[in-house]
Amino acid sequence: MSLRKEMILKTCALAGKIMMENGSEVYRVEDTMIRIAKNAGEMDCVSYVTATGIFMGFRNGPYCQLEEVHERAINLEKVVAVNQLSRKFAQGELTLEELYHDLKQAQKYTPSFHFWTQVVAAGIVSCTLMYAFGGSWRDFPATFIIGCLGLMTAIGIKKWLQMSFLDMFAAAVVIGVSAVFCVELGIAENVDNLIIGAVMPLVPGVAITNSFRDIMAGDLISGSARGIEAVFTAAAIGIGIAFVLTIFGGVL
Repeated sequence: MSLRKEMILKTCALAGKIMMENGSEVYRVEDTMIRIAKNAGEMDCVSYVTATGIFMGFRNGPYCQLEEVHERAINLEKVVAVNQLSRKFAQGELTLEELYHDLKQAQKYTPSFHFWTQVVAAGIVSCTLMYAFGGSWRDFPATFIIGCLGLMTAIGIKKWLQMSFLDMFAAAVVIGVSAVFCVELGIAENVDNLIIGAVMPLVPGVAITNSFRDIMAGDLISGSARGIEAVFTAAAIGIGIAFVLTIFGGVL
């Protein structure tokens, strides 16, 4: 295989890996990879994407490029960066080598939202949704604080232990315990309202949406895998809350 074809495969697979790791749908990943290859002059190419792997090859060749997908997060800034670089390459503003280099840079240096920005946003989402679901203004400050604590716990546990779903369980426990204490201390009125609002930033809404979109697009394996992951995440949250309510059931 020529060096140019090898570079095309590497570039396409890298673009797909970045998009898949950061919350893009399967059909969008495959479409981007195919477009990059065609704009590089290879019209007869094929891509296959799953939740855990990226495959890219040429129909008339015996070789393909494989990239593993281990990390899955929601960072649409990186997805946008890949789309923008792909468009620049299609318009002739970048060479293939420059595209590959810029994708590497985007993978490493594209910023996510600052930690404290995410924490404050989680608090705002928690208290506003709590009120939208029928809560009272008196529960507003407590729900804001508990929502912030929940997300901080989830991020901290994920970085510390590197174990899927345990971070959500720990965050749910912190949310449940904090809600019970706030009500017992008279800071808030209703435990249920506090918990319902505070767990909202943890709910895997994007994963569930992408799962349905993948299934409807015919990507049954990826859609099912993402759906199962979302169910496990929701179960971890539910088990954490149930654990706390079971322990403090007598107090409530």
